Amino acid sequence: MGVGPHAPEEDGVGAPSGPDDGVPVGWDSTATVTAVLVGLTGGIGSGKSTVAASLAGRGAAVVDADRIAREIVEPGGAAYAPLVERFGKGVLRTDGTLDRQALADVAFNDPAALEDLNGITHPAIGAVVAERIGAAAQTHEVVVLDIPLLTITNKARIGFDVVVVVDAPQDVAVQRLVEQRGFSESDARARIAAQITREERRALADFVLDNSGDREALEAGIERLWQWLNEKKTGRTTQA
Repeated sequence: MGVGPHAPEEDGVGAPSGPDDGVPVGWDSTATVTAVLVGLTGGIGSGKSTVAASLAGRGAAVVDADRIAREIVEPGGAAYAPLVERFGKGVLRTDGTLDRQALADVAFNDPAALEDLNGITHPAIGAVVAERIGAAAQTHEVVVLDIPLLTITNKARIGFDVVVVVDAPQDVAVQRLVEQRGFSESDARARIAAQITREERRALADFVLDNSGDREALEAGIERLWQWLNEKKTGRTTQA
């Protein structure tokens, strides 16, 4: 499998989970013409988080959509009070933090409740993502949005300059989830099956980063990706 530019062909309550996936609708992709906005995505077990950390080490600003999804449901977070008001104190632990499993048991067994959950969390996620992208674009030339659930709809709405897909064969991803994260094989395969397919994900990509090998091979691929992004950055600066 090759690594390089490609022509288009996490988990739990609080993460984006609907057709808009917490899209940062407030983000104006034309506001900072010299910042390259990168959408980074990949299936569970693909190594996307490792790639994000490596890009950050090279100077990119990384905005983690999944982390934001967790932050906004913490006490004091933008979605915390509305969730308690809608679903009651039964979705809280004794220490006042959100009991994700209790909320999931309610929301994912009732379409109306799920719609309400998404209606509360998605705008809150989107607002924070937009704010952080905007701030990062003022100080960094490459801004990476680490987004686990990228779709054609939110790809177009966010207005990424490029989309990078971290790709790994299913058996490789399963092995990583079992060995590194303690999943059972059946659970790992079920998690992967619940996501979009590799083919669907690759169809979104401008650059496919192959992570079917070892760490050394991945780092070499990340370096090629970084050089490619810098070419994009240079082009944006010249146009500006």
